[in-house]
Amino acid sequence: MIRVLLLDDYAVVRAGYRMLIEAETDMHVVAEAANSAQACEALREQVVDVAVIDLSLKGDSGFEAMRRLRERDPRIKMLVFTMHAQESFVQQALRAGATGYLTKDSDPHEMVLAIRDVAYGRRVCSSDVAEILLHDAAKQGQTTPLQRLTPREFDVLRLATGGQATDEIANALHISEKTVFNTMSLVRQKLEMRSDFKLLRLAMEQGLVQM
Repeated sequence: MIRVLLLDDYAVVRAGYRMLIEAETDMHVVAEAANSAQACEALREQVVDVAVIDLSLKGDSGFEAMRRLRERDPRIKMLVFTMHAQESFVQQALRAGATGYLTKDSDPHEMVLAIRDVAYGRRVCSSDVAEILLHDAAKQGQTTPLQRLTPREFDVLRLATGGQATDEIANALHISEKTVFNTMSLVRQKLEMRSDFKLLRLAMEQGLVQM
């Protein structure tokens, strides 16, 4: 039996996922969570094989959740199921430990198949994400600017350019405001950008900020 944790901040979305998963004879939803703290608490009480994670969480971060879940249980498999199809999100999710990555444009039953694949250690992605990875491989060593960042640095930049205040970012990522400031300083150095306007423009070009 594949034991599944659902991490999404919308209860109605989790209910829909649960309905699909519970219809399968070889998998069962053992826990639901709306944020990373709830997801980590669930691991205290349940054994989880696969965590299905949305990257966009209210007042929180799916990337941070992935980091905390992996710290708590290094064996856990993680399947990202999100609206973000941009190359930078895919790259950072895989670097954070995701075994699978589907966008929410996928057929719902594709998620069920992906959970099974991920549980057995097989990498899986939706067709639009596969195109991104093929395009990435075709670059033959070329990198995008955001690939210079760690998942934590990417997350701070994403939240900052998305309009969140320093204290909100600190709360979302469970770090101090000083760490947010220091991380943004490091991001500017890595991206060789001193202007916040240029950072915002880069974030828009890379799909971190939606118009």
